[in-house]
Amino acid sequence: MGIFDFFNKEKKESLDKGLEKTKTSFFDQLSKAVIGKSKVDEEVLDDLEEMLVHADVGAETTIRIIRRIEDRVARDKYVSTGELDRILREEIAALLEENNSGKDTDEFVLPANIKPYVIMVVGVNGVGKTTTIGKLAAQFHKAGKKVVLGAADTFRAAAVDQLIIWGDRVGVPVISHGMNTDPASVAFDAVKRGVEMEADVVIIDTAGRLHNKVGLMNELSKIKRVMQKFIEQAPHEVLLVLDGSTGQNAVQQAREFTKATDVTALAITKLDGTAKGGVVIGISDEFKIPVKYIGVGEKIDDLQVFNKHEFVDSLFTKAK
Repeated sequence: MGIFDFFNKEKKESLDKGLEKTKTSFFDQLSKAVIGKSKVDEEVLDDLEEMLVHADVGAETTIRIIRRIEDRVARDKYVSTGELDRILREEIAALLEENNSGKDTDEFVLPANIKPYVIMVVGVNGVGKTTTIGKLAAQFHKAGKKVVLGAADTFRAAAVDQLIIWGDRVGVPVISHGMNTDPASVAFDAVKRGVEMEADVVIIDTAGRLHNKVGLMNELSKIKRVMQKFIEQAPHEVLLVLDGSTGQNAVQQAREFTKATDVTALAITKLDGTAKGGVVIGISDEFKIPVKYIGVGEKIDDLQVFNKHEFVDSLFTKAK
């Protein structure tokens, strides 16, 4: 076994462990849906619908999945309950395939023709936003990339301090003006530093407030404008971080942030502490925004590039 096989095995084990609560609940509910039944009928589909909603897949996405299975049942004339998990796996995988652009990968990669690649990270307080930035910086740094962090969440001293700690831990520079300073000026200086040191990626933390959507929109727009004084297309990516353990609350946050700014990618954290891992499927389906990263544990390597096929395979591998 080669070294990359070892790392892939470790990643798979981490993913399996991180989704353990979700799939334990998932298979318990699936078993109840088919008990005493030999074929997939209306009652089984009703139970399956309830199960998917319970897993926080979301009502609209659940209906789409049920309709796809109904089409399979109608086409095949007879579908046994023993085939249900296979059909469910195939239809969820197909749904994720339709809703996520790009090929599956396990690597933290950056576009080769953009340098520095500027990522603006948004999300409410408490979702693991700053921690996700730190872990992302660690992964890029480990891959040999030059990284600059910008502490533009200046309304919380803890956010600024936490990012500085992550910068020291990873070994990358953090641009900070301290608390209660202008977030846009921090972003400007971070991008400027990134250009000067020929960095590969600049990651900007932003304030996680949703109570005033107009204020949030204006602030994020200002941050974009000042960065564009240095790099016309910045930010190249707006990454929204969501806490997967909050289920449908994460969906609501996604709705609010997609109204406030042009979100281009998603990171869904804290999947290891919840049975609500199905929220990844619902969010991907509703917003048609690629899920780029998932958090399945506390270690740095537990922030993983989202591979939809590995995710579905893990979801349908029974917990031991």
